[in-house]
Amino acid sequence: MKDERHGARLRREAVAILASFFLLLAAFFWGAGTGSVHFSPPQIFAALFGGDGVAAKILLAVRLPRLVAAAFLGGALCVSGFLLQTFFQNPIAGPYVLGISSGAKLAVAVAMAAFSGKIGGPFWTVGAAFLGSLLSTMLVLAVSIRVRSGSSLIVCGILIGYACSAATDFLVTVMDDFGSRAMHDWSVGTFSGTSWTEVSVFVPVVLISVLVALVFSKQIGSLRLGERYAQSAGVDANFVRVLIVVLSSLLSACAAAFAGPISFVGIAVPHIFGIMSKSSRPAVLIPGCFLFGAFATVFCDTLSRIVLAPAEIGVSSVTAAVFVPVVVLMVTGRRKN
Repeated sequence: MKDERHGARLRREAVAILASFFLLLAAFFWGAGTGSVHFSPPQIFAALFGGDGVAAKILLAVRLPRLVAAAFLGGALCVSGFLLQTFFQNPIAGPYVLGISSGAKLAVAVAMAAFSGKIGGPFWTVGAAFLGSLLSTMLVLAVSIRVRSGSSLIVCGILIGYACSAATDFLVTVMDDFGSRAMHDWSVGTFSGTSWTEVSVFVPVVLISVLVALVFSKQIGSLRLGERYAQSAGVDANFVRVLIVVLSSLLSACAAAFAGPISFVGIAVPHIFGIMSKSSRPAVLIPGCFLFGAFATVFCDTLSRIVLAPAEIGVSSVTAAVFVPVVVLMVTGRRKN
């Protein structure tokens, strides 16, 4: 009987992961073929494997790097959300609760206020956002060393976010029209304009961070059952706590630096995949959250391009519209229970 339950659990987990993968594949082809110029699946395959016409140029230079960015950065946000929810034992903990995105936004505002019109290209914006994200991460790590309570660290993160947002609002007020408009475009969240050079920067960081989380999934799972249980199982709880903060901060910093703030994906997707798989094992939830989060972000990014075409909606607005009801149902259901 026990073996049957174990086998049924493994099958359910495998089905959930495979379903997430095929959903991601379907969303990927939908996004590649949808836009101002439509492509059928055979045209997409022909363009990807040796094509040199207009279709190949549009797909390889514009749509494909955008889709790869949406998949990897969306997956990174969801793994970050799962790690933060494990760390805080709080279902509404998300990648931006620690003020990382606000730090990135402040750094971009400072760069735009100081250098607007003097330097061009997307890389200085990306560099400024990544620097701000990393500085916020270092500040959170410094706070986490002195603060033992997860709820206290959440409050500190919120305060850091508010302080950075206040400074950003002041800078935006004194910017010229060009700087304010550019800041607005970045702050609504977008994968538009992503290049293969940028992809080559964040993909290794995301993959290494997710693999490290998988390597320590057993220790993370012990911490999910409580710090006392983890210590009784021989797990260094303090090391795992710091590891979770570092990995979740790094993953969300990548997303903030290269795509801007993207809301609610990191909060809702870990719960959705948990319901799909009915699993509590980090070894299953980490890759599952990555795949389902990649699907959800690619799907929402494609919606942002076609709902009001040729105009484009900020990805964060679409993810909020799709996932806010999920978060509300999650919170109200938890209160009833």
